[in-house]
Amino acid sequence: MSLIEWSAQALLLILLIAAIPFAIRLERALAALRRDRGALDASAAGFTEATRTAEATLVRLRAIAEVAGKTVSERVKVAEELRDDLRDLAERAETAADRLERALRAARPEGRSTESRLPSPSAQPEPSAMRSQAERDLLNALRIAR
Repeated sequence: MSLIEWSAQALLLILLIAAIPFAIRLERALAALRRDRGALDASAAGFTEATRTAEATLVRLRAIAEVAGKTVSERVKVAEELRDDLRDLAERAETAADRLERALRAARPEGRSTESRLPSPSAQPEPSAMRSQAERDLLNALRIAR
């Protein structure tokens, strides 16, 4: 073997010795990656399970919201009907009150005083007999609304 061959062999030996610490570091890094891969797989499985749970919860939440929306819609519909009924009753009561007022004015002579126009308490009929149909309807609607 010549000097050049010995020199080349020595250089190769030095390079191999210098590469050993790098190989050891690489081996340790790969071992750490293998260990962390298990933790990464466990984390991915946990994330997948959490995603499934969240999706199932969203489905239930949507169903509950839909039922609540239908319930609110039905109640609003009933409330609107009651509002319309009460409005009609109020209009009828107002009309009846106007007619009653006109009838009282027509029946009342202009010169009489207020005291003489009021009937005595004993002469007044029972309150339930005085109520008009509109008043009775209004009272029934209020009882139902409670």
